[in-house]
Amino acid sequence: MNPRILLAVATRVLTQIRRDHRTLVMLLVLPCLLMTLLWWMFAEVSQGVFDRIGPALLALFPFIVMFLVTSVTTLRERSSGTLERLLAMPMGKLDFLGGYALAFGLMAALQSALAVGISVGLLGLEVVGPVWLLTVVAVADAVLGSALGLFVSAFAQTEFQAVQFMPALVVPQILLCGLFVPREVLPEVLEAISNVLPLSYAVEAMQTLTRTADTSEVWPDVGIVTAFALSGLALGAATLRRRTP
Repeated sequence: MNPRILLAVATRVLTQIRRDHRTLVMLLVLPCLLMTLLWWMFAEVSQGVFDRIGPALLALFPFIVMFLVTSVTTLRERSSGTLERLLAMPMGKLDFLGGYALAFGLMAALQSALAVGISVGLLGLEVVGPVWLLTVVAVADAVLGSALGLFVSAFAQTEFQAVQFMPALVVPQILLCGLFVPREVLPEVLEAISNVLPLSYAVEAMQTLTRTADTSEVWPDVGIVTAFALSGLALGAATLRRRTP
């Protein structure tokens, strides 16, 4: 992996995103609006509901948004022939994927900082642990979404097919991550499946930060999410094709 090429790819991607106002809105504004909508839904019912599920959704929203944007953007690069032209240059697959991961990682950091800042500062989400660590978990989860998006884009031929991977890879994780039912009370088979899904650990880390200031329980979860993200990038490099058949 060449750092100079990696930075050049990341700069190119960030420039494209800056010029695409719709993508910018989806990346930066949509998660904040969704958190605000959630707070508004429960404002007249019970503030405790927002405090209970808000942290989990701070893990879910960046993951979902980054998965969609990254998978569709990477597929567009391949189907338009841009990827083939880039890889014809002195550039390896890891340079390309690393540049994309860096660019979307920076966007994920900004996205997560905005969502966490609004949730904690304006919407009154109660967090016992450090807020900066809440942001770190959200960033790690967004990078995981980007890595999985890069990976699944190799198996899609159209943007619609890329979106179709969401019910297969994202929805089961949402159902089993502990948002609706605590993982420990799930049937044994479902609990075993939940234990190998990365989103479960991101949600667990977020929920831990709302209960205790002891961060020793959070870092192992962050490490697992990061390991899944790196594995997704490695699998993406192994399966990346130059063009769409």
